[in-house]
Amino acid sequence: MAVILIVEDDAFIRVIAEMMIEDWGYETLSASDVDEAMTLLRSSRKIDGLFTDIYLKKAVLGGCELAQEAIRLRPLLRVLYTTGNFVNDKMKSLFVAGTECLAKPYTQNQLKDSVEHMLAA
Repeated sequence: MAVILIVEDDAFIRVIAEMMIEDWGYETLSASDVDEAMTLLRSSRKIDGLFTDIYLKKAVLGGCELAQEAIRLRPLLRVLYTTGNFVNDKMKSLFVAGTECLAKPYTQNQLKDSVEHMLAA
């Protein structure tokens, strides 16, 4: 069973994403900020995928920097970004190579397809 780390500062969105992803048979870990996510990433816990918001409130580091650090720690980690904001070319240049960004609001089917694609990459 794949384990997905969800990093989302909006508690409602985070819980809904957790419920949907768990309904598809995956295990989830969750973090509301970069510090919580880094604690999990530095642990010995199995983590196969990182689903992170790009713009995290009250964060010096956003989801792009988090993903870069996560890949440094766990080179085989798969990444999927999400945001409700416009993503410009400068922001896209910070994406981990081969990753996608799922626009908010997303449907259950869009999230499922994106998670499956992330894990298959």
